[in-house]
Amino acid sequence: MKDNTLLVEKYRPTVLQDYVGNEQVKETIQKYLDQNDIQNFIFYGPAGTGKTTLAKIIVKNLDCDYLYINASDENGIDTIRDKVKGFASSASWNGIKVVILDEADFITINGQAALRNVIETFSRSTRFILTCNFVERIIDPIQSRCQVLRIVPPSKSVIAKHLADIMGKENISHDIKEVATIVNRNYPDIRKMLNTIQVSNKDGKLEIDQSVLASNNYAKEVLRELTKTKNWIKIRQIIADSGVKDFEELYRLLFEHSSIYAKDKEGSIAIILNEHLHQANFRIDKEINIMSAIAKIIQTIK
Repeated sequence: MKDNTLLVEKYRPTVLQDYVGNEQVKETIQKYLDQNDIQNFIFYGPAGTGKTTLAKIIVKNLDCDYLYINASDENGIDTIRDKVKGFASSASWNGIKVVILDEADFITINGQAALRNVIETFSRSTRFILTCNFVERIIDPIQSRCQVLRIVPPSKSVIAKHLADIMGKENISHDIKEVATIVNRNYPDIRKMLNTIQVSNKDGKLEIDQSVLASNNYAKEVLRELTKTKNWIKIRQIIADSGVKDFEELYRLLFEHSSIYAKDKEGSIAIILNEHLHQANFRIDKEINIMSAIAKIIQTIK
């Protein structure tokens, strides 16, 4: 019988030793776990790099009562006042309690102000773990009450080996070039890589859809045109022809290589990309959003 369990969940680490990368972060967390207590934490970094996994490893190892909230869905002041405060003020017979606020950079300013008060009020009994992509969207009073840890993606070679190990356990035959394509296409989002492997598993053989292969290089083409011609219309055509609907890879590439096409203006480019990447979470037509970002970039560097 075919196992339909999501690979993302099946191979989600449950102990620190199985977590790939971020050795210094793991050492820091382990020191607290050895004391059966933790600080308030903020884990920040790119999507799909294991921030939520780390939070869940912590509560599993503490064997404590915990509350999980996805703040991209529940981000208002009422959530903090009702759910979070209600949980923090409840009795616990198993030591400290932990609140995990996933994607905490979506919490409204009023919600964050209320959260600050809850963190202070229940500091003796409750710990808070916030995960986010953009730590600068978390207000300073909360940051100052947490240990802020950056979650850095493992290298592509480390991730490729990790994926190959998983495919070996799943008896999925594969070509190393296809693994490289999946890693390059989705880096640093390991979650997306595993999902791609799952949908590309054809009766025990990894077969990547040709449309995925064809769209793999579109971001590099955009970068090349931005560097050479700064032609918005041509870039728009490249993006339209790619058929891509999720532009996280392009945002990342534009950020990482801003020193090439925007010398001495990297800071301005980072602000533009940050604003539009955040807006993309609320826009139905993400293509319009990315093209707006590129228009502002061209205006900035010309």
